[in-house]
Amino acid sequence: MKKIIVILFLFIYPTNSIAHIGHYIKYNKIEMEIFRNGELIGYNHYFFNRNGSETIVTNQIKFVVKLLGATVFQVEGYSEEKYFKDQLVSYNSKTLQNDKKKFVNLTLNQKTKKFDIKGSSYNGEASAENVIGNWWNHKILQASSQISPISGSIKDQVVTFLGKEKIDLYGKVYDVDHFTLV
Repeated sequence: MKKIIVILFLFIYPTNSIAHIGHYIKYNKIEMEIFRNGELIGYNHYFFNRNGSETIVTNQIKFVVKLLGATVFQVEGYSEEKYFKDQLVSYNSKTLQNDKKKFVNLTLNQKTKKFDIKGSSYNGEASAENVIGNWWNHKILQASSQISPISGSIKDQVVTFLGKEKIDLYGKVYDVDHFTLV
């Protein structure tokens, strides 16, 4: 059965590096559609591969924002997250954002228990409490900071629950929780 997940926010924010992989054990993929002002503008798909204690989550994203017919923002990218026993151990991404190449190469340093990040916007260490800002992980709504999945920068965030809403999509009504992340 195809799951449709509505994204009420356009940009990507994360949470803790403990991902609760077990919560997603019954899913092999999550297909999200990205909407802006009620119009479908792209997709964000996640694929889960498991081998014993290791889980690999791959992501494909593409969306285009247009204003008066002109493209004002566009993203196309691919990433891979590796978890061992629920702990993020590596993350790699390549993204084309408005014709600029962006990237992240992150590994968990076993000695320091911190992330080593080489990214297009940040190079250095980060606490392992940070989470990659990808939408599949519900911990995104519990995090006070995130690592950008596009550039590797570390961003503080405030999550606010606005309330419950109903959204009509393709003739079916969905009950959703509405949050803002800033």
